Amino acid sequence: MRLAGLLGAALAALVPAAAGAGEARPFIVYHESWFERPATGAVATTLAWLPPYASTVVLSFAKPDLVYPGGLDISGTGLEYQFPGSVLHDAVARLKHENPETKVLLGIGGDSYKGGWPAFDVAATAKLVKDLGADGIDLDYEPPNPGCERGADGRIACASDPIWRDLVRRIRAELPRPYVLTIPVWSVGAYGEGEFAASQPVSGYTGVMLDLLRSPEAAEVDALSIMSYEAGPHYDPAEAFRAYRTLWKGPLAIGINVISTIPGDDWSVPRIEALLPRLATPEDPQAGAMLYAVLEHPADGSADGRAKLKAICRVLGLEGCAQGLP
Repeated sequence: MRLAGLLGAALAALVPAAAGAGEARPFIVYHESWFERPATGAVATTLAWLPPYASTVVLSFAKPDLVYPGGLDISGTGLEYQFPGSVLHDAVARLKHENPETKVLLGIGGDSYKGGWPAFDVAATAKLVKDLGADGIDLDYEPPNPGCERGADGRIACASDPIWRDLVRRIRAELPRPYVLTIPVWSVGAYGEGEFAASQPVSGYTGVMLDLLRSPEAAEVDALSIMSYEAGPHYDPAEAFRAYRTLWKGPLAIGINVISTIPGDDWSVPRIEALLPRLATPEDPQAGAMLYAVLEHPADGSADGRAKLKAICRVLGLEGCAQGLP
């Protein structure tokens, strides 16, 4: 069976109405545990008040080698919420009660937790997902050295290829569907071959996602979001989006950040307004956006995460964009 056929049932779990004209597009929003305010109850959190147009919310970030004994004790998980796991559970429950279509995922990994993957405790991670009442996992595996090389046949192979496939298999063994599995993918991860062989910039991560996207394990993934920021002045997010689209036909979100550390990495509201309509076209109803991250607040006074949340909603043509995050 073709990959597109295998994906069919999975897409509805993440974006129930994505296939129909005029219906909601994927909008993945990262919620930073380290910026969340202290709270003694769910209603005092920002998490519980995220608007319904944020179709997927990622709790950021748990460690791959987390220690989770159960009982909603999140002290050894890597999550940095300044309240007990019971409050986090209740905030997730309130968010989902108010917005029944919203999926809440546990973000695993990220840039700060690159070293924990050899000791990834998938069973403990799955238990935490279930205890929180979450809907699945956002797999943010960022290998420090992916070891990608172009072979004599022109195809790229990476040392990280078998690790990616193994991670997907292990997660699905513990969290089969209807649990959701999403992956934030590297900016240049679909470059390096064919039409995109010379796409810029070239880095050690060029082509890092190609093997997974060609593998049977790709059918176990529900959505991708492209980390299309901090890739340098020669990077074109629209070209990266096209490169991923050649291999991935499911929900695909272009990543938009709030604070950049590289000069010229412009994700201002005017650029969002110029770029998103080129990707989220009527011909591609499963194209959407990812925001990293909603609680970020730039020191230079530029648009913060809350402002970009509403701007992305508006540009994607979603409903209720006047509702923001308190």
